[in-house]
Amino acid sequence: MAHVSDLIATDISAYLKSHEHKSLLRFITCGSVDDGKSTLIGRLLYESKMLFEDQLEALEADSKKMGTQGEQLDFALLVDGLTAEREQGITIDVAYRFFSTDVRKFIVADTPGHEQYTRNMVTGASTADVAVLMVDARKGILTQTRRHSFLVSLIGIRNVIVAINKMDLVDYSEKTYNSICEDYATFARKLGIENITYIPMSAFKGDNITEPSDNTPWYHGPTLMAFLETVQIDEERLQKKPFRLPVQWVNRPNLDFRGFAGTISSGVIKAGDPIRVAPSGRTSKVARIVTADGDLEHAVAGQSVTLTLADEVDISRGDVLSGTDAPPECADQFEATIVWMHDDALLPGRGYLLKLGARTVNAQIGEVKYQVDVNSMEHLAAKQLSLNAIGVCTVSLDRQVAFDPYTENRDTGGFILIDRMTNNTVGAGMLHFALRRSQNIHLQHVDVDKAARSALKGQKACVLWFTGFSGAGKSAIANALEKRLASMGRHTYLLDGDNVRHGLNKDLGFTDADRVENIRRVGEVCKLMVDAGLIVLTAFISPFKAERRMARGLLADGEFVEVYIDTPLEIAEQRDPKGLYKKARRGELEHFTGISSPYEVPEDPEIRIDTTQLSIDDAADAVINALREKGVLPNL
Repeated sequence: MAHVSDLIATDISAYLKSHEHKSLLRFITCGSVDDGKSTLIGRLLYESKMLFEDQLEALEADSKKMGTQGEQLDFALLVDGLTAEREQGITIDVAYRFFSTDVRKFIVADTPGHEQYTRNMVTGASTADVAVLMVDARKGILTQTRRHSFLVSLIGIRNVIVAINKMDLVDYSEKTYNSICEDYATFARKLGIENITYIPMSAFKGDNITEPSDNTPWYHGPTLMAFLETVQIDEERLQKKPFRLPVQWVNRPNLDFRGFAGTISSGVIKAGDPIRVAPSGRTSKVARIVTADGDLEHAVAGQSVTLTLADEVDISRGDVLSGTDAPPECADQFEATIVWMHDDALLPGRGYLLKLGARTVNAQIGEVKYQVDVNSMEHLAAKQLSLNAIGVCTVSLDRQVAFDPYTENRDTGGFILIDRMTNNTVGAGMLHFALRRSQNIHLQHVDVDKAARSALKGQKACVLWFTGFSGAGKSAIANALEKRLASMGRHTYLLDGDNVRHGLNKDLGFTDADRVENIRRVGEVCKLMVDAGLIVLTAFISPFKAERRMARGLLADGEFVEVYIDTPLEIAEQRDPKGLYKKARRGELEHFTGISSPYEVPEDPEIRIDTTQLSIDDAADAVINALREKGVLPNL
């Protein structure tokens, strides 16, 4: 006897097979509490053929058994995507429902409307073609209506349905309907929302959901379902855009075949068309368009294909294939809108991984130009972004990437930010444009390089990065060590935390954001000094792992030596050479490491010095011995 789950999976497979040639529309419902979102979705599911929840569980379990090609697995891939998000550490409270009619298939994302769920709404809306914005006819346009509209415009959803619900509770008043339409139209113009359809309805009673209602004879527009079945979906619009195929992987099963696979994000491609690779700029022609069902003469936006080229061209995962007439831009510095999705704030200067399509690069958030008040749309001054905040920032990458502005193409203009330590997704962003300096500033070649400068000094250039609590002994040990290195004829420079704050970093305080910027600047100075061939010593608390890792990442392998001055907090506080701990305990110093601000202990430093066991001179000698063992200094 067949297992029940096998029967369900068979039913699902047959169900999806019968609908595989229909277009798929993704839409989102949004609105305030008790405005009728759940009732509306229930009505849509009741009026259409629905994929039930128990079948969804079976679909998730058996999705890999059902193939991997074409639209048949749209929903299975959606389920896999949600699983991946959960594995990346984000809790996303988005309910997805799948249903179909005789005309189309639909995936609806039902997201909570409260401000604390901003990240959920952004996630649900990120692939939507339509937003159904619920408005209670008794209440009209609310602050949350404006907030949701801003988020919809931010994500780039081009079609908005203003579903004026609960018309039965206002006696189907045409005057009430017209007043709400006028109020919303005035507000929407400020956001640039153009494609708006207003529908008076009662989700509870079914008015204007699937059939025109006799209760609104004054309304001559479409029903909700009629609109959803006929609205142009994004893929249709994107087919008219320039061709883009972000390369997901390079397929080379044998020496006779080398293809470049991915999903076409916009445009149309035909066999024989000229092709350009970004960011390298290399060109070729399309030889074949390969799919699991055979070769195609042409392919369009939304299709997953493998292209083979007429020439041997160096192409990697993350490159973007385009037509030669309208290639994407390439840059490494941008202005972008960022939606922050993590409890730990976004701090300018801190490094993250940025994933744009299939390309993952190192990124650093620069200036936060302003934060957007999602209720009033005001631009607010901000130094950082907290959970659910939305801000416009500058972003710098460690290499050029191919992109389009997000308003032109979501796939090549939208990105996520990933924490480099935890691999958690912490933010989502939309690229606006490349900064002018990314095109105008280029590295200048010099003939006397780091190796030549180091050779002139007869030493290996590096950074000795001392970290630990205030009072641990960093400055004293670094000073003693520099004297020993000078007596050995080494060329050095000591960057001390207090000294640097008298000049280069005199404008910075001690907030987390300022500490990040303090270390970012010091890291860049260290990079220049190592390029000059020096042995650089730094003495900074540098409390955060992320910034120490950032400084390490600026240098070549072996050039960054982390020296952890391992002094317990209670001993450092007993020493208190500058009286800072006493001030901190009295509340006179904010953001003091160990008291009111955290210190993240190094997990695997190159050198660890226990000052409870060693004097300053002995500690300096211990560092010298460790540097000899590591080959930084020659053995005598």
